[in-house]
Amino acid sequence: MIPLYSVKDVRQIDTFAIERLGFNGLVLMENAAHSVLEAILSEYQPGYDENFAILCGKGNNGGDGFAVARQLANRGYAVSVLYVAGASDLSPDAFKNFSLLQKQSTVNSKIRLKKFYKKSDINFLKNHNYYIDALLGSGTVGILKKPYDYLIRKLNAFKGIKIAIDVPSGLDANLGTGLVIFKADLTVTLGEFKKGLFFNDGYVFSGKVVKGNIGVDEIYYDLLSTNTYLIEPEDANDYLPVKEKQINKYTAGKLLVIAGSGLYPGAAVLTSKAALKIGAGSVVLAFPKSVRHLVYKNLKEVVVEQYLDKDEQLSVENISELSNRISWSDTIIIGPGLGRNNSTQEAVIELIKKYHNKKLVIDADAIYALHNGLYKKLNLSNAIITPHWGEFCNLLNISKEELKNNLFNICKKFVSLTSCYLVLKGAPTIIFPPSGEALINSTGNPGMAKFGSGDVLAGVLAGLLAQGKNIEGAVISGVYLHSLSADILQHKLTEYSYVANDILNNIPVAIKFLRKSIVK
Repeated sequence: MIPLYSVKDVRQIDTFAIERLGFNGLVLMENAAHSVLEAILSEYQPGYDENFAILCGKGNNGGDGFAVARQLANRGYAVSVLYVAGASDLSPDAFKNFSLLQKQSTVNSKIRLKKFYKKSDINFLKNHNYYIDALLGSGTVGILKKPYDYLIRKLNAFKGIKIAIDVPSGLDANLGTGLVIFKADLTVTLGEFKKGLFFNDGYVFSGKVVKGNIGVDEIYYDLLSTNTYLIEPEDANDYLPVKEKQINKYTAGKLLVIAGSGLYPGAAVLTSKAALKIGAGSVVLAFPKSVRHLVYKNLKEVVVEQYLDKDEQLSVENISELSNRISWSDTIIIGPGLGRNNSTQEAVIELIKKYHNKKLVIDADAIYALHNGLYKKLNLSNAIITPHWGEFCNLLNISKEELKNNLFNICKKFVSLTSCYLVLKGAPTIIFPPSGEALINSTGNPGMAKFGSGDVLAGVLAGLLAQGKNIEGAVISGVYLHSLSADILQHKLTEYSYVANDILNNIPVAIKFLRKSIVK
């Protein structure tokens, strides 16, 4: 797991480095600028015929920008710098680097400097190959004041590669939110990873995030504590079930899938197949008898347990009818394609009440059954709940804006109340275990936003859960592998062309890719 920190935490190390270790602030700024320069050169290999534009603010982020400009010029690149504050308004370290750059510009014609006075001055930065944002960095909190919002909008409109120093200006690096944000292709974050770069607007506007070095040994960051992490390949690989030599189809995991209806049979097929594809030994699908023909032709390895139905959907009476198969199973998944009529919702609640000691995956329409506060009255300590944003907001009766602005607190409160494992599907998917942590998935791409993707994920989670006792491990591996399968498909087919069934069938490729990627 890669630890992610708050802005306050990372600034504590800056203070520690200066006050306890004796670092000079200018040395830290110089080191930061050097790491930004190295990241740019490594990522893009710019030619000497290409030029750079840098927008500098009055704080230390602006100071980093002045230092980067100077170092770029030392390497032979043409640099144009627009700064928004006069010398008297700059922070002490920013002022020193501004002075050095100003003096250097008198002998180096490739350095152009201009003070921002009026809106049209932003055109000074037009027609450059690279745009570096050193305006605000991690200092953004709340709504941007003028002229910062205008400058960021204009900078975003210019054609060229965009690079943010530390944090894209306009982004709250704790909450991952902002109204006007610099849209970076690359963010070189300084010291340590800030959590807001990896979710909400941060996920959209930060581009590729790499870590820059301010010259302080990473061992000092171990002094910080955090409960937010980014999932690594090693984490997903470590939790994959071990296939012992003497296992059989029953000891390899017995899963009961209660999914699908006359209206949505495809969800049941995708979920059941995904569970087998991830290694579950025995998968049984409980499905309405009157429409069983809708799934039989698509399921060769899955056993179909038909139940009597009145309207092509699950009813509360069917829970008793399925009791033997429920007792047989190690894990139950309920929800994909079930439908939302009253009797189906009652059946979901009856199952959870009666079999809460079973490992459960509650997905899609089964999540809807928990609304109106019912989730507060049920024992969900063995359950994985997998809503997307809309389903979760409906469950809590809140708006998406409320969830976005207080994401971690709302999700952690929900988990604390229910003791469940919450998998909040989105870009990115975030896992909230009962331990109080937040685990952010590091795989996935826009091509996953299609019907059926969630059904495949539900099957993957349930299939892994049926094979082992570690719920958190099943969630981590399942979420990561599901999206990794999609990432491999994006590379092969682009994000436009693959569908949920492709993600399902590509799971073996994802597992092989994951194993090969682990450094022994």
